[in-house]
Amino acid sequence: MNRYDPAVALPPLSPEYDPWDPIRSLRRYGRHVLTSVEFTVTNLCNMRCEHCAVGDALTMTEGARVPLADVLRRLDEVEHLETISITGGEPSYRESTVKDYVVPLLKYARERGVRTQINSNVTLDLSRYEMMAPYLDVMHISFNYTGADDFHRVGFVHAGHPVGRETAVKMYERMMDNASALSKGGMFVSAESMINFRTHEHIADIHRLIVEMGCKRHEVHPMYPSAFAAGLPQLSLDQIRGAVTRLLDERDRDLWMLFGTLPFFACGDDPDGLELVRRLRREPNVTVRNDPDGRNRLNVNLFNGDVHVTDFADLPPLGNMERDSFDAIFAKWLDHPLNLRVNCHCDEAACCGPNLLVADAYYRDVDFKSRRATV
Repeated sequence: MNRYDPAVALPPLSPEYDPWDPIRSLRRYGRHVLTSVEFTVTNLCNMRCEHCAVGDALTMTEGARVPLADVLRRLDEVEHLETISITGGEPSYRESTVKDYVVPLLKYARERGVRTQINSNVTLDLSRYEMMAPYLDVMHISFNYTGADDFHRVGFVHAGHPVGRETAVKMYERMMDNASALSKGGMFVSAESMINFRTHEHIADIHRLIVEMGCKRHEVHPMYPSAFAAGLPQLSLDQIRGAVTRLLDERDRDLWMLFGTLPFFACGDDPDGLELVRRLRREPNVTVRNDPDGRNRLNVNLFNGDVHVTDFADLPPLGNMERDSFDAIFAKWLDHPLNLRVNCHCDEAACCGPNLLVADAYYRDVDFKSRRATV
């Protein structure tokens, strides 16, 4: 394990420094290496969102987790570890999960000089998030709403039972209050919005609420067919481009805008798509992150030790942490036929190519390895 010197301050997260982007490690090592590990610490959640990437895995009860000591031992073996992400379900659903797994993982990362992120809906008691605050780098929240009615409409589609509007309104208000309180307290709150059939015409309105909450960053990702979202209407490339353009036109230019998994590339042949690529490069406080999934990150299920390329992949596990080191599992993925299909890189365009969801949704017949950047 690389040892961290606490006397050396890590640079603050910024448009110039995003350690989750695999382009950084690719340039540093000349190849994709494992720098990021994501842990699924719970399959419990108090919501059942329409767009949830892991909705099929959510449960009402859960069993024992892999012992924390075994998790830390495997992390010690990761040679180039730079980031740890914690996801679910809702990681803060049970206070015991926060105390016994989330906070110890965050402390480990802080002692090692590794950046951390937790994915949460921040609708529970504020004290649970305050427990994480001294050790957490990014509180990542999903925010796809223009108000409480949107939250009610979207957040409980798969609940299996009616959820009253009054209940949803209280949760929405707590989410807004918690995000604002955490932001005011100095936490780096990053709100992620999905561009989908509900949001694409209202993305600027969503952005304004994110600014009001005091978030440090707004992440925007198109939604692709997967898990619960597999049956939802898929937007056209024109609709996605229109939403991104509206957001660029109306955004708060003091807020860091991070776009990810965009289906527009510098090697494309659509003039409008190429112009959007140019504009994204010109805009201040705007970055386009290459997708970590399949590039520099693995997801680990802490209930059975299974390791996946992503937390929502249809692929079977690539290995299990009881038998295999994380680096060995990642090396296995690099030789996988599905990875070889999309594993291209254009340094001039700072692009690691499409992920599998993007390629399947819009570019099934395109060989990206044969294309070259034109802008």
